[in-house]
Amino acid sequence: MEATGHYHSPVVQFLDEHQYVTIVINPLISFEAKKTNLRRVKTDAADAFQLGMLFYKEEFEPIKKRGQHLMNLRYLTRQYDSLTGMYVQVKLQFQAILDQVFPEYRGVFGDLYSKVSLKLLAKYSTSKDVLEMT
Repeated sequence: MEATGHYHSPVVQFLDEHQYVTIVINPLISFEAKKTNLRRVKTDAADAFQLGMLFYKEEFEPIKKRGQHLMNLRYLTRQYDSLTGMYVQVKLQFQAILDQVFPEYRGVFGDLYSKVSLKLLAKYSTSKDVLEMT
């Protein structure tokens, strides 16, 4: 079977529960194997046939059974990496916008993201607002 993101996981789990040996093939490997075909045919039957031929041509290892804890840890690690990346992007966007609307603000606080800094920005979002306050 070809790996398809996370969509193949329930099928692998079902087959494992019923004691079937499962081999999961990286899509890049199957894609390279399809290139050797002279005609470009894209159907489920042709894909299944190509995977079967690939099985007989190459030596693949059956999928190793992983515990549910390991799978959960893998999922959580990927989610953490994804959220960390989004967090960094939001901070960069925040700094870019702040530099445009309130360029003087950057040097005022040592930590731009401290509670006091963010509360002040929530109340007075531009330099004009700060001047009107005083």
